[in-house]
Amino acid sequence: MSEPTTTDRLALRARELDAGDELARLRERFVLDGPDDLDGRDDLDGVDGVGGTVYLDGNSLGALPVTVADRVDDVVRRQWGRLRIRSWEESGWWTAPERIGDRIAPLVGAGAGQIVVGDSTSVNIFKALVAAVRMARGADGDARDEIVVDATTFPTDGYIAESAARMTGCSLRPVEPGEVPGALGARTAAVLLNHVDYRSGRLHDLPGLTAAVHAAGAVVVWDLCHSAGALPVGLDAHGVDLAVGCTYKYLNGGPGSPAYLYVRRDLQDRFDSPLPGWNSHVEPFGMRSAYEAAPGAVRGRVGTPDILSMLALDAALDVWDGVGIDAVRAKSLALTDFFLQCVEAVADPGRVTCVTPRRPEERGSQIALRCPDAGDVMKHLIGRGVVGDFRHPDVLRFGFTPLYTGFTDAWRAARVLGEVLDEVAGQSRGEARA
Repeated sequence: MSEPTTTDRLALRARELDAGDELARLRERFVLDGPDDLDGRDDLDGVDGVGGTVYLDGNSLGALPVTVADRVDDVVRRQWGRLRIRSWEESGWWTAPERIGDRIAPLVGAGAGQIVVGDSTSVNIFKALVAAVRMARGADGDARDEIVVDATTFPTDGYIAESAARMTGCSLRPVEPGEVPGALGARTAAVLLNHVDYRSGRLHDLPGLTAAVHAAGAVVVWDLCHSAGALPVGLDAHGVDLAVGCTYKYLNGGPGSPAYLYVRRDLQDRFDSPLPGWNSHVEPFGMRSAYEAAPGAVRGRVGTPDILSMLALDAALDVWDGVGIDAVRAKSLALTDFFLQCVEAVADPGRVTCVTPRRPEERGSQIALRCPDAGDVMKHLIGRGVVGDFRHPDVLRFGFTPLYTGFTDAWRAARVLGEVLDEVAGQSRGEARA
């Protein structure tokens, strides 16, 4: 009898890891592809005996939770269709931003009453960053005239930071996250940082950087888009001032689902929003011409809540019932470790380079691989049922959502990746000879 091959051993190991996975039961809480979704193709059938798409793009758009469709149907048909305006009170529409914020709070390590849901990530970054500058100047006057922004940030964060700087009369200073402590000084008003780098998946030191910002007398704003729902954040424990995040990635709220804003409890009476809408007024239905901010995190509200997408998010958060974020983090690290092991076993040496840190404390829940023909490789992968994404100019991103991604998924994705890398390289050599 022949010895098992490396691929046989990896396939077996994937099954063993899935069998021991305490979160595997959560997969049934999502709408995921079955064998019929590949239109008869069998690219992903084989040693594991299961077909279907491997979805590794939950760091861009999370999968649909099974409870959402019926809940949205009820919102549309009954709450809107039959109750109509009565639903603002009878269906809890008016208080949804705070109520859903309290559901998100445990996932980011925050107590109740500090998160409000609504608007987009970009809008919330603008509110938070301008308010941060105003808070910093409240203590030191106009001496603080600089905003420090993560130089590797997602583009919209940079655009918003530039606009906030113009509005507040600050200069904008892009700095690599690791160099932030040395860049801070008496002029620093606010610092905008990403918890996880969207390209590389690098996890930045939230506790250490927050402490450094505070030591300089400045206010920190964290973007949690690529960390919330994938790993512990600890907003309260680490004294974070302000934070924002989207809900359509690891929180599975759906395309364009509303973002959230965290305002630390002891800062709420100082939170001066640049967008003082009627929903954040102390007496919204008083229709007074003079603005007076409501107490608490409600100050982060602006206009009428986007009820349909907000209540879809509310339903999506049901998947977190009984789930601990520490268990999610442990599986995330195990999944990404195993995927890298599989890739190294199937890809020719030097064909791809991992740009995601290997150290667990420096890694989010995605793996980014660099290869010169990444765009073509990802097109071929998606065509064969392995869905990740491509970031210009040469990065393949694979997001691992522990609630519904298994170890067999990781193995199958790596196996197809190895085959695609060979095929694309072969095509390039053939074109060169021609």
